[in-house]
Amino acid sequence: MGLSWPHQLLTRRRTLAAATGLAAGALLPHGPALTAAAQYTNPVIWQDFADIDIMRVGDTYYASASTMHYSPGAPVLRSYDLVNWEIAGHAVPVLDFGAKYDLNGARGYVRGIWASSLAYRPSNRTFYWLGQIDFARTYLYTATAVEGPWNRLTTISTPYYDAGLLVDTDDTLYVAYGNTTISVAQLSPDGRNQVRTQEVFRTPSSVGTLEGARFYKINGQYYIFLTRPANGQYILKSSSGPFGPYTMRQVLLDLRGPIPGGGVPHQGGLVRTQSGAWYYMAFVDAYPGGRMPALAPVTWTADGWPVVQLVNGAWGTAYPSPAVPTPPRQVTPMTGVDTFDGTSLKPRWEWNHNPDNTKWSVGNGLTLRTATVTHDLYWARNTLTHRIQGPTSTATVQLDHSAMRDGDRAGLALLRDSSAWIGLKRDGGATRVVMVTGLTMDGSWNTTGTGTEIASAPVSGGRIWLRANADIRPGAPRPGTFSYSTDGITFTRLGPAFSMGNDWRFFMGYRFALFNHATQALGGAVRVTRFEVSTP
Repeated sequence: MGLSWPHQLLTRRRTLAAATGLAAGALLPHGPALTAAAQYTNPVIWQDFADIDIMRVGDTYYASASTMHYSPGAPVLRSYDLVNWEIAGHAVPVLDFGAKYDLNGARGYVRGIWASSLAYRPSNRTFYWLGQIDFARTYLYTATAVEGPWNRLTTISTPYYDAGLLVDTDDTLYVAYGNTTISVAQLSPDGRNQVRTQEVFRTPSSVGTLEGARFYKINGQYYIFLTRPANGQYILKSSSGPFGPYTMRQVLLDLRGPIPGGGVPHQGGLVRTQSGAWYYMAFVDAYPGGRMPALAPVTWTADGWPVVQLVNGAWGTAYPSPAVPTPPRQVTPMTGVDTFDGTSLKPRWEWNHNPDNTKWSVGNGLTLRTATVTHDLYWARNTLTHRIQGPTSTATVQLDHSAMRDGDRAGLALLRDSSAWIGLKRDGGATRVVMVTGLTMDGSWNTTGTGTEIASAPVSGGRIWLRANADIRPGAPRPGTFSYSTDGITFTRLGPAFSMGNDWRFFMGYRFALFNHATQALGGAVRVTRFEVSTP
């Protein structure tokens, strides 16, 4: 991912609308020969995981993704077959990069964790995550297990924009990075400092912007895999070492993607299976839901260039499943029921900015105590988010609101730069269930609307079920609808459908969000005893 704004605003707007065009590639058999084999379908994950970096360690596959202002950041995904994935942990435990990531006097929307890199170093059996923050500096975290704990190893003054980390066969650490001008840096043996950096390639004007580097050494050749946002993928190859010189070849351009209404698969990484087969995991721009990972097989030409295998001239909606050993276990589903048992949140949850950890707890449900006095949900701390499962899914929350106080607002939102929610307002000792829309931001991510209540109903007792249904099929604005129940069985629709926009500029897709904030004074609380994401 990159924000080369003037060029990218034009390029992405133009190319995201494109649904046709071919790229050079070999055709896979189509029809009975393909359907006879076990298959997987794209997207392999219909959730928002962009800027994928992917690798294999032994019989296990790992991937990392962008999370912007959400905390913890940089989720690490795990799979045993490249198709079924779980969230194992996060490489950046807290966004301690300034007060704006705490919603303390400033905000970090569309900042934070952009395209970053995940690598494994066999010599010390350590995972490395590397990424730049705010164009200012680069941070490097390490862990001996992806579940954590992850700890910051170092801070480097050079901001390695859209970086790809390579652990070379001689154990040297290199970083490829940059936008249009691509550079390679060498790190010290302990990874704490930069030893050398050098420009290795300047993108021809006929190509435009290249960024999103991934760095590989394959059969003695060095490769830098680059994206042309948001419709192309290119690769650089050097036979003379990591510092080049490099030659360039187009991998794909304006390739039809596997999601109807979605964009061109691009910006991801290459990975080799245990049997020697290669795959490319890219993402597909598919708003309002976000950017969805898609997987395709790759072959190599005799002179060492990758070729994406196509189906009828497009990135396939289905391919034969990768030939891998039998998985040792089933991965943990990314949807389903959470009762917030245990002592920590499950990895599928991320906060909107860093939370105030004194104002929430788990065990016997999730307790959210009010952490902010505000009329603006975008300023409210401790809003807890969950990715939406596509193409459509429903979130249902069981909420104990008996400890709310006057002025408190709690509920379930469809959260993005244009948002709506269903929830509870407590005022004057009375509680109502309401549907609120019109929460909006401008292009600089300043609040332009704090919401308007457009439907309500009185409620009694201390327990309610809230439900949001989200249609995130790309290609057009899609509806989100809200309903509530007093018994968990019969649900009543509240308010009109909310239109979820499909503009890409917020980068992250819509999320389900649980919130509780005050408008008068702190002290109130709600308890979420059950949360479920279900699909039709």
